[in-house]
Amino acid sequence: MFREHRELISQLKQTDRHFERLFEEHNALDERIAQAEAGQAHLSEQEIETLKKRKLLLKDQIYAILQAKSRA
Repeated sequence: MFREHRELISQLKQTDRHFERLFEEHNALDERIAQAEAGQAHLSEQEIETLKKRKLLLKDQIYAILQAKSRA
């Protein structure tokens, strides 16, 4: 995710607790969704869709932070 911002992501994960929490939650959701879609976790389609929407919201928030920090 956001390969062009890899260095900034690494820096923010070490210095910005809010960013780190968003990033960790996004990755945890990604893993949970993948497990559910592979049949390793038992979630309804509605639950999976809810997780995907939350993951997308987090991705948007992460991107907004990256954009703002890139311009600073």
